[in-house]
Amino acid sequence: MILIKVLLGLTGLGIVVFVHELGHFIAARCSGIDVEAFSIGWGNPVLKKKIGGVEYRIGMFPVGGYCKMRGEGDFQETWENSKKGTALSPGSFFGAAPWKRVAVSFAGPLFNFIFAVMVLSVIWGKGIEVETPENKIVLLSDIDGQSHPSDQGGLRTGDRILSINGNETGTYRDIQEHIALNPDRDLPLTVLREGERLNLRVRPKLDGNGAGKIGVYHWTDPVVEEVRPGSPAEQAGLEPEDRILSINGEEFPYTAALFRIFGEQSPAAFSVQYEHRGETKMAELSGVKYLEGLPDLGIEYRVLRYKTPALSPFRALARGGAEAAKTFALSIKSLGLLFKKEIDLTQAVSGPARITYMVGDIAAGGFRESVETGFNSVLNFLALISIALCFMNLLPLPVLDGGMILLYLIETARRKPLHPRAVSAFQTVGVVIIAGLMIFAVFNDILFFTGR
Repeated sequence: MILIKVLLGLTGLGIVVFVHELGHFIAARCSGIDVEAFSIGWGNPVLKKKIGGVEYRIGMFPVGGYCKMRGEGDFQETWENSKKGTALSPGSFFGAAPWKRVAVSFAGPLFNFIFAVMVLSVIWGKGIEVETPENKIVLLSDIDGQSHPSDQGGLRTGDRILSINGNETGTYRDIQEHIALNPDRDLPLTVLREGERLNLRVRPKLDGNGAGKIGVYHWTDPVVEEVRPGSPAEQAGLEPEDRILSINGEEFPYTAALFRIFGEQSPAAFSVQYEHRGETKMAELSGVKYLEGLPDLGIEYRVLRYKTPALSPFRALARGGAEAAKTFALSIKSLGLLFKKEIDLTQAVSGPARITYMVGDIAAGGFRESVETGFNSVLNFLALISIALCFMNLLPLPVLDGGMILLYLIETARRKPLHPRAVSAFQTVGVVIIAGLMIFAVFNDILFFTGR
Protein backbone atom coordinates (compact mmCIF):
# COMPACT_ATOMS: atom_id res chain seq x y z
CA MET A 1 0.00 0.00 0.00
CA ILE A 2 2.83 2.41 0.86
CA LEU A 3 4.50 1.67 -2.50
CA ILE A 4 1.23 2.39 -4.32
CA LYS A 5 0.86 5.69 -2.45
CA VAL A 6 4.42 6.69 -3.36
CA LEU A 7 3.92 5.81 -7.04
CA LEU A 8 0.62 7.70 -7.20
CA GLY A 9 2.21 10.67 -5.43
CA LEU A 10 5.24 10.75 -7.73
CA THR A 11 2.97 10.59 -10.78
CA GLY A 12 0.78 13.44 -9.55
CA LEU A 13 3.68 15.67 -8.53
CA GLY A 14 5.44 14.88 -11.80
CA ILE A 15 2.41 15.99 -13.82
CA VAL A 16 2.29 19.38 -12.10
CA VAL A 17 6.01 20.05 -12.59
CA PHE A 18 5.83 18.80 -16.19
CA VAL A 19 3.05 21.29 -16.94
CA HIS A 20 5.22 24.07 -15.50
CA GLU A 21 8.19 23.19 -17.68
CA LEU A 22 5.93 22.75 -20.72
CA GLY A 23 4.93 26.40 -20.30
CA HIS A 24 8.57 27.48 -20.44
CA PHE A 25 9.15 25.22 -23.47
CA ILE A 26 6.24 26.54 -25.56
CA ALA A 27 6.97 30.17 -24.69
CA ALA A 28 10.65 29.75 -25.60
CA ARG A 29 9.82 28.20 -28.97
CA CYS A 30 7.30 30.95 -29.73
CA SER A 31 9.88 33.61 -28.76
CA GLY A 32 12.58 32.28 -31.10
CA ILE A 33 14.74 30.96 -28.26
CA ASP A 34 16.44 27.67 -29.05
CA VAL A 35 15.55 24.79 -26.73
CA GLU A 36 18.36 22.27 -26.49
CA ALA A 37 16.55 19.65 -24.41
CA PHE A 38 13.13 18.96 -22.94
CA SER A 39 12.98 16.16 -20.39
CA ILE A 40 10.20 14.28 -18.65
CA GLY A 41 11.82 13.33 -15.35
CA TRP A 42 15.27 14.06 -13.90
CA GLY A 43 18.60 12.28 -13.98
CA ASN A 44 20.40 10.57 -16.83
CA PRO A 45 18.08 9.98 -19.78
CA VAL A 46 16.97 6.38 -20.29
CA LEU A 47 15.47 7.33 -23.65
CA LYS A 48 16.23 10.29 -25.89
CA LYS A 49 15.52 11.37 -29.45
CA LYS A 50 16.39 14.57 -31.30
CA ILE A 51 13.56 16.10 -33.31
CA GLY A 52 13.74 19.51 -34.97
CA GLY A 53 16.85 20.55 -33.06
CA VAL A 54 15.37 19.63 -29.65
CA GLU A 55 16.50 16.55 -27.77
CA TYR A 56 13.49 15.00 -26.05
CA ARG A 57 14.39 12.90 -23.04
CA ILE A 58 12.85 10.59 -20.46
CA GLY A 59 14.82 10.87 -17.24
CA MET A 60 15.77 8.13 -14.82
CA PHE A 61 13.71 9.67 -12.00
CA PRO A 62 10.07 10.16 -13.15
CA VAL A 63 9.40 13.36 -11.18
CA GLY A 64 8.70 16.59 -13.10
CA GLY A 65 11.16 17.54 -15.79
CA TYR A 66 13.11 20.46 -17.18
CA CYS A 67 13.48 22.68 -20.21
CA LYS A 68 17.08 23.53 -21.14
CA MET A 69 17.43 26.63 -23.33
CA ARG A 70 20.55 27.55 -25.25
CA GLY A 71 22.87 29.89 -23.36
CA GLU A 72 20.81 29.63 -20.17
CA GLY A 73 23.66 28.07 -18.24
CA ASP A 74 26.25 30.62 -19.33
CA PHE A 75 24.72 33.28 -17.11
CA GLN A 76 27.87 35.02 -15.90
CA GLU A 77 29.60 34.99 -19.26
CA THR A 78 26.51 36.28 -21.03
CA TRP A 79 26.16 39.27 -18.74
CA GLU A 80 29.87 40.08 -18.97
CA ASN A 81 29.78 39.93 -22.76
CA SER A 82 26.70 42.13 -22.78
CA LYS A 83 28.51 44.67 -20.59
CA LYS A 84 31.44 44.71 -22.99
CA GLY A 85 29.10 45.23 -25.93
CA THR A 86 29.84 41.84 -27.47
CA ALA A 87 27.00 40.63 -29.70
CA LEU A 88 24.98 37.93 -27.98
CA SER A 89 24.35 34.72 -29.85
CA PRO A 90 21.03 34.78 -31.75
CA GLY A 91 18.62 32.17 -30.43
CA SER A 92 20.19 32.06 -26.95
CA PHE A 93 18.11 32.84 -23.88
CA PHE A 94 20.06 35.95 -22.87
CA GLY A 95 20.34 37.02 -26.49
CA ALA A 96 16.56 37.50 -26.56
CA ALA A 97 14.92 40.81 -25.71
CA PRO A 98 14.12 41.27 -22.00
CA TRP A 99 10.36 41.17 -22.63
CA LYS A 100 10.76 37.76 -24.28
CA ARG A 101 12.65 36.48 -21.25
CA VAL A 102 9.85 37.84 -19.04
CA ALA A 103 7.30 35.97 -21.17
CA VAL A 104 9.26 32.71 -20.98
CA SER A 105 9.72 32.98 -17.22
CA PHE A 106 6.07 33.87 -16.67
CA ALA A 107 4.77 31.05 -18.89
CA GLY A 108 5.65 28.31 -16.36
CA PRO A 109 3.48 29.68 -13.52
CA LEU A 110 0.80 30.68 -16.06
CA PHE A 111 0.53 27.11 -17.36
CA ASN A 112 0.19 25.85 -13.77
CA PHE A 113 -2.72 28.23 -13.23
CA ILE A 114 -4.36 27.28 -16.55
CA PHE A 115 -3.90 23.59 -15.69
CA ALA A 116 -5.67 24.14 -12.35
CA VAL A 117 -8.54 25.97 -14.06
CA MET A 118 -8.97 23.16 -16.61
CA VAL A 119 -8.84 20.44 -13.93
CA LEU A 120 -11.39 22.21 -11.73
CA SER A 121 -13.59 22.84 -14.79
CA VAL A 122 -13.61 19.11 -15.58
CA ILE A 123 -14.60 18.32 -12.00
CA TRP A 124 -17.46 20.83 -11.94
CA GLY A 125 -18.48 19.91 -15.49
CA LYS A 126 -19.27 16.31 -14.57
CA GLY A 127 -20.46 17.03 -11.04
CA ILE A 128 -18.86 16.28 -7.70
CA GLU A 129 -19.69 13.50 -5.27
CA VAL A 130 -19.95 15.26 -1.91
CA GLU A 131 -19.86 13.47 1.44
CA THR A 132 -20.46 15.74 4.42
CA PRO A 133 -22.20 15.87 7.80
CA GLU A 134 -25.34 17.98 8.06
CA ASN A 135 -25.39 21.57 9.35
CA LYS A 136 -26.07 20.57 12.97
CA ILE A 137 -23.26 21.38 15.41
CA VAL A 138 -21.67 20.26 18.67
CA LEU A 139 -19.85 22.84 20.78
CA LEU A 140 -16.20 22.09 21.44
CA SER A 141 -16.71 23.45 24.96
CA ASP A 142 -18.95 20.44 25.69
CA ILE A 143 -15.90 18.27 25.01
CA ASP A 144 -12.97 20.19 26.50
CA GLY A 145 -14.76 22.42 29.00
CA GLN A 146 -13.10 25.60 27.67
CA SER A 147 -14.65 28.76 26.22
CA HIS A 148 -14.56 29.30 22.45
CA PRO A 149 -15.97 31.91 20.02
CA SER A 150 -19.04 29.70 19.54
CA ASP A 151 -19.88 30.04 23.25
CA GLN A 152 -19.29 33.79 23.19
CA GLY A 153 -21.61 34.06 20.18
CA GLY A 154 -24.45 32.26 21.97
CA LEU A 155 -24.41 29.01 19.99
CA ARG A 156 -25.52 25.74 21.62
CA THR A 157 -25.01 22.08 20.90
CA GLY A 158 -27.81 20.88 18.62
CA ASP A 159 -28.17 24.20 16.77
CA ARG A 160 -28.45 24.13 13.01
CA ILE A 161 -26.55 26.94 11.29
CA LEU A 162 -28.72 27.93 8.34
CA SER A 163 -26.63 30.82 7.00
CA ILE A 164 -23.39 32.70 7.63
CA ASN A 165 -23.01 36.31 6.53
CA GLY A 166 -26.03 35.91 4.27
CA ASN A 167 -24.69 32.73 2.60
CA GLU A 168 -26.82 29.61 2.95
CA THR A 169 -25.11 26.76 4.79
CA GLY A 170 -26.99 23.56 4.02
CA THR A 171 -24.15 21.28 5.16
CA TYR A 172 -21.28 21.27 7.63
CA ARG A 173 -18.91 21.59 4.66
CA ASP A 174 -20.49 24.99 3.90
CA ILE A 175 -20.06 26.04 7.53
CA GLN A 176 -16.39 25.08 7.49
CA GLU A 177 -15.70 27.04 4.31
CA HIS A 178 -17.32 30.29 5.44
CA ILE A 179 -15.77 30.15 8.92
CA ALA A 180 -12.30 29.23 7.66
CA LEU A 181 -12.20 32.07 5.13
CA ASN A 182 -13.23 34.80 7.59
CA PRO A 183 -10.96 34.85 10.65
CA ASP A 184 -11.16 37.88 12.94
CA ARG A 185 -14.40 39.13 11.33
CA ASP A 186 -17.81 39.51 12.96
CA LEU A 187 -20.14 37.15 11.09
CA PRO A 188 -23.94 37.24 11.37
CA LEU A 189 -25.50 33.77 11.72
CA THR A 190 -29.01 32.48 11.25
CA VAL A 191 -29.57 29.53 13.58
CA LEU A 192 -32.46 27.08 13.97
CA ARG A 193 -32.94 26.06 17.61
CA GLU A 194 -35.92 23.91 18.65
CA GLY A 195 -37.99 25.19 15.73
CA GLU A 196 -37.13 28.87 16.34
CA ARG A 197 -34.93 30.99 14.08
CA LEU A 198 -32.33 33.10 15.90
CA ASN A 199 -29.95 35.78 14.66
CA LEU A 200 -26.53 35.55 16.32
CA ARG A 201 -23.03 36.88 15.69
CA VAL A 202 -19.72 35.07 16.00
CA ARG A 203 -16.10 36.14 15.48
CA PRO A 204 -13.84 33.28 14.30
CA LYS A 205 -10.32 33.28 15.71
CA LEU A 206 -7.26 32.57 13.61
CA ASP A 207 -5.62 29.19 14.14
CA GLY A 208 -2.06 28.11 13.41
CA ASN A 209 -2.94 27.06 9.85
CA GLY A 210 -4.29 30.49 8.88
CA ALA A 211 -7.96 29.45 9.00
CA GLY A 212 -10.83 30.78 11.08
CA LYS A 213 -12.16 28.58 13.89
CA ILE A 214 -15.15 29.05 16.21
CA GLY A 215 -14.91 25.85 18.26
CA VAL A 216 -17.55 23.48 16.88
CA TYR A 217 -17.73 19.89 15.69
CA HIS A 218 -20.25 18.42 13.30
CA TRP A 219 -23.19 16.57 14.82
CA THR A 220 -23.28 13.09 13.31
CA ASP A 221 -25.89 10.67 14.61
CA PRO A 222 -24.21 7.41 15.75
CA VAL A 223 -26.13 5.31 13.20
CA VAL A 224 -24.00 2.61 11.64
CA GLU A 225 -23.84 2.71 7.85
CA GLU A 226 -21.05 0.22 7.24
CA VAL A 227 -19.06 -2.23 9.36
CA ARG A 228 -15.54 -3.08 8.22
CA PRO A 229 -14.93 -6.84 7.88
CA GLY A 230 -12.78 -8.26 10.67
CA SER A 231 -13.14 -5.14 12.82
CA PRO A 232 -14.01 -5.14 16.55
CA ALA A 233 -17.53 -3.94 15.66
CA GLU A 234 -18.16 -6.87 13.31
CA GLN A 235 -16.79 -9.37 15.81
CA ALA A 236 -19.15 -7.92 18.44
CA GLY A 237 -22.14 -8.39 16.11
CA LEU A 238 -22.94 -4.78 15.14
CA GLU A 239 -24.66 -4.34 11.77
CA PRO A 240 -25.66 -1.50 9.44
CA GLU A 241 -28.67 0.55 10.69
CA ASP A 242 -27.75 -0.15 14.34
CA ARG A 243 -27.69 2.93 16.55
CA ILE A 244 -25.12 3.19 19.35
CA LEU A 245 -26.76 4.48 22.55
CA SER A 246 -23.90 4.49 25.06
CA ILE A 247 -20.25 3.51 25.50
CA ASN A 248 -19.01 2.31 28.90
CA GLY A 249 -22.28 3.52 30.38
CA GLU A 250 -21.89 7.09 29.06
CA GLU A 251 -24.51 8.54 26.74
CA PHE A 252 -23.46 8.63 23.09
CA PRO A 253 -25.83 11.10 21.32
CA TYR A 254 -23.34 12.10 18.61
CA THR A 255 -20.04 10.72 17.32
CA ALA A 256 -17.95 13.63 18.66
CA ALA A 257 -18.75 12.36 22.16
CA LEU A 258 -15.86 9.92 21.66
CA PHE A 259 -13.48 12.78 22.53
CA ARG A 260 -15.27 13.33 25.85
CA ILE A 261 -15.78 9.65 26.75
CA PHE A 262 -12.21 8.52 26.19
CA GLY A 263 -10.16 11.66 26.83
CA GLU A 264 -6.66 10.45 27.72
CA GLN A 265 -7.78 6.83 28.20
CA SER A 266 -7.14 4.18 25.57
CA PRO A 267 -8.71 0.91 26.75
CA ALA A 268 -8.44 -2.04 24.38
CA ALA A 269 -11.87 -3.33 25.44
CA PHE A 270 -15.14 -1.67 26.47
CA SER A 271 -18.91 -2.19 26.44
CA VAL A 272 -21.37 -0.73 23.95
CA GLN A 273 -25.13 -0.44 24.26
CA TYR A 274 -26.92 -0.21 20.93
CA GLU A 275 -30.34 -0.43 19.32
CA HIS A 276 -30.83 -3.23 16.81
CA ARG A 277 -34.16 -3.35 14.94
CA GLY A 278 -36.00 -1.79 17.86
CA GLU A 279 -34.32 -3.96 20.47
CA THR A 280 -31.68 -2.71 22.93
CA LYS A 281 -28.58 -4.91 23.08
CA MET A 282 -25.17 -4.94 24.76
CA ALA A 283 -21.85 -5.86 23.15
CA GLU A 284 -18.28 -6.16 24.36
CA LEU A 285 -15.65 -4.80 21.95
CA SER A 286 -12.09 -6.07 22.34
CA GLY A 287 -8.80 -5.69 20.49
CA VAL A 288 -9.58 -2.03 19.74
CA LYS A 289 -6.77 0.01 18.22
CA TYR A 290 -6.49 3.81 18.31
CA LEU A 291 -6.00 6.35 15.54
CA GLU A 292 -5.08 9.91 16.58
CA GLY A 293 -6.30 9.19 20.11
CA LEU A 294 -9.71 7.80 19.12
CA PRO A 295 -10.81 4.14 19.06
CA ASP A 296 -11.08 2.56 15.62
CA LEU A 297 -14.19 0.44 15.94
CA GLY A 298 -14.39 -0.34 12.23
CA ILE A 299 -17.61 1.66 11.82
CA GLU A 300 -18.60 4.17 9.14
CA TYR A 301 -21.41 6.45 10.31
CA ARG A 302 -24.20 7.76 8.11
CA VAL A 303 -23.63 11.20 6.59
CA LEU A 304 -25.17 13.23 3.76
CA ARG A 305 -24.17 12.20 0.25
CA TYR A 306 -25.13 14.04 -2.89
CA LYS A 307 -23.78 14.95 -6.29
CA THR A 308 -23.58 18.51 -7.54
CA PRO A 309 -25.34 19.08 -10.88
CA ALA A 310 -23.23 18.75 -14.03
CA LEU A 311 -22.50 22.18 -15.49
CA SER A 312 -22.34 23.24 -19.12
CA PRO A 313 -18.79 23.70 -20.51
CA PHE A 314 -19.00 27.50 -20.24
CA ARG A 315 -20.38 27.48 -16.68
CA ALA A 316 -17.89 24.79 -15.64
CA LEU A 317 -15.01 26.88 -17.02
CA ALA A 318 -16.29 29.95 -15.18
CA ARG A 319 -16.62 27.98 -11.94
CA GLY A 320 -13.18 26.42 -12.37
CA GLY A 321 -11.64 29.84 -13.00
CA ALA A 322 -13.38 31.32 -9.96
CA GLU A 323 -12.22 28.46 -7.72
CA ALA A 324 -8.63 28.75 -8.97
CA ALA A 325 -8.64 32.53 -8.48
CA LYS A 326 -10.02 32.13 -4.96
CA THR A 327 -7.31 29.63 -4.07
CA PHE A 328 -4.61 31.93 -5.48
CA ALA A 329 -6.00 34.84 -3.44
CA LEU A 330 -5.94 32.66 -0.33
CA SER A 331 -2.27 31.89 -1.02
CA ILE A 332 -1.50 35.61 -1.02
CA LYS A 333 -3.46 36.07 2.19
CA SER A 334 -1.70 33.12 3.83
CA LEU A 335 1.70 34.56 2.95
CA GLY A 336 0.77 37.78 4.72
CA LEU A 337 -0.34 35.84 7.79
CA LEU A 338 2.89 33.86 7.69
CA PHE A 339 4.96 37.05 7.88
CA LYS A 340 2.78 38.23 10.77
CA LYS A 341 3.65 34.95 12.53
CA GLU A 342 -0.05 34.05 12.73
CA ILE A 343 0.53 30.76 10.90
CA ASP A 344 2.65 27.94 12.27
CA LEU A 345 5.60 27.68 9.90
CA THR A 346 5.96 23.96 10.56
CA GLN A 347 2.42 23.47 9.21
CA ALA A 348 2.84 25.87 6.28
CA VAL A 349 6.01 24.42 4.74
CA SER A 350 6.09 20.90 3.31
CA GLY A 351 8.83 19.22 1.33
CA PRO A 352 8.59 16.96 -1.75
CA ALA A 353 8.41 13.78 0.36
CA ARG A 354 5.42 14.98 2.37
CA ILE A 355 3.62 16.38 -0.67
CA THR A 356 4.21 13.12 -2.55
CA TYR A 357 2.82 11.15 0.38
CA MET A 358 -0.24 13.43 0.63
CA VAL A 359 -1.03 13.08 -3.08
CA GLY A 360 -0.68 9.30 -2.86
CA ASP A 361 -2.65 9.06 0.37
CA ILE A 362 -5.54 11.12 -1.01
CA ALA A 363 -5.53 9.09 -4.22
CA ALA A 364 -5.49 5.75 -2.42
CA GLY A 365 -8.24 6.82 -0.03
CA GLY A 366 -10.44 8.08 -2.85
CA PHE A 367 -10.01 4.98 -5.01
CA ARG A 368 -10.97 2.79 -2.04
CA GLU A 369 -14.44 4.39 -2.20
CA SER A 370 -14.86 4.42 -5.98
CA VAL A 371 -12.96 5.13 -9.17
CA GLU A 372 -14.84 8.42 -9.64
CA THR A 373 -14.17 9.57 -6.07
CA GLY A 374 -10.51 8.66 -6.45
CA PHE A 375 -10.08 10.66 -9.65
CA ASN A 376 -11.96 13.64 -8.21
CA SER A 377 -9.80 13.61 -5.08
CA VAL A 378 -6.57 13.41 -7.05
CA LEU A 379 -7.57 16.08 -9.56
CA ASN A 380 -8.71 18.44 -6.83
CA PHE A 381 -5.43 18.09 -4.94
CA LEU A 382 -3.33 18.41 -8.11
CA ALA A 383 -5.15 21.66 -8.87
CA LEU A 384 -4.28 22.91 -5.39
CA ILE A 385 -0.60 21.97 -5.77
CA SER A 386 -0.48 23.50 -9.24
CA ILE A 387 -1.78 26.82 -7.92
CA ALA A 388 0.69 26.65 -5.04
CA LEU A 389 3.53 26.07 -7.51
CA CYS A 390 2.29 28.98 -9.63
CA PHE A 391 2.17 31.29 -6.62
CA MET A 392 5.53 30.20 -5.21
CA ASN A 393 7.34 30.68 -8.52
CA LEU A 394 5.94 34.19 -8.95
CA LEU A 395 7.49 35.34 -5.67
CA PRO A 396 10.24 37.92 -6.46
CA LEU A 397 12.95 35.73 -4.98
CA PRO A 398 16.24 35.04 -6.76
CA VAL A 399 16.38 31.75 -8.69
CA LEU A 400 12.57 31.53 -8.87
CA ASP A 401 10.71 32.70 -11.99
CA GLY A 402 9.45 35.76 -10.14
CA GLY A 403 13.00 36.80 -9.26
CA MET A 404 14.14 36.46 -12.85
CA ILE A 405 11.13 38.44 -14.08
CA LEU A 406 12.09 41.20 -11.64
CA LEU A 407 15.64 41.28 -13.06
CA TYR A 408 14.42 41.49 -16.64
CA LEU A 409 11.93 44.25 -15.81
CA ILE A 410 14.70 46.26 -14.14
CA GLU A 411 16.85 45.72 -17.20
CA THR A 412 14.00 46.98 -19.38
CA ALA A 413 13.55 50.09 -17.24
CA ARG A 414 17.32 50.83 -17.27
CA ARG A 415 17.54 50.08 -21.00
CA LYS A 416 20.84 48.35 -20.36
CA PRO A 417 21.98 45.14 -18.69
CA LEU A 418 22.57 45.04 -14.95
CA HIS A 419 26.11 44.77 -13.60
CA PRO A 420 27.24 41.12 -13.55
CA ARG A 421 28.32 41.35 -9.91
CA ALA A 422 24.91 42.66 -8.82
CA VAL A 423 23.17 39.87 -10.69
CA SER A 424 25.57 37.28 -9.28
CA ALA A 425 24.97 38.52 -5.74
CA PHE A 426 21.20 38.44 -6.33
CA GLN A 427 21.42 34.84 -7.50
CA THR A 428 23.67 33.82 -4.61
CA VAL A 429 21.19 35.19 -2.08
CA GLY A 430 18.46 33.24 -3.85
CA VAL A 431 20.38 29.98 -3.69
CA VAL A 432 20.93 30.45 0.05
CA ILE A 433 17.21 31.23 0.66
CA ILE A 434 15.95 28.30 -1.40
CA ALA A 435 18.50 25.92 0.15
CA GLY A 436 17.44 27.06 3.62
CA LEU A 437 13.77 26.52 2.80
CA MET A 438 14.51 23.07 1.39
CA ILE A 439 16.44 22.05 4.51
CA PHE A 440 13.60 23.34 6.70
CA ALA A 441 11.00 21.53 4.55
CA VAL A 442 12.91 18.25 4.71
CA PHE A 443 13.22 18.63 8.50
CA ASN A 444 9.46 19.22 8.69
CA ASP A 445 8.87 16.13 6.56
CA ILE A 446 10.98 14.04 8.92
CA LEU A 447 8.97 15.28 11.91
CA PHE A 448 5.75 14.54 10.02
CA PHE A 449 6.70 10.96 9.16
CA THR A 450 7.98 10.26 12.67
CA GLY A 451 4.67 11.43 14.13
CA ARG A 452 6.05 14.54 15.84
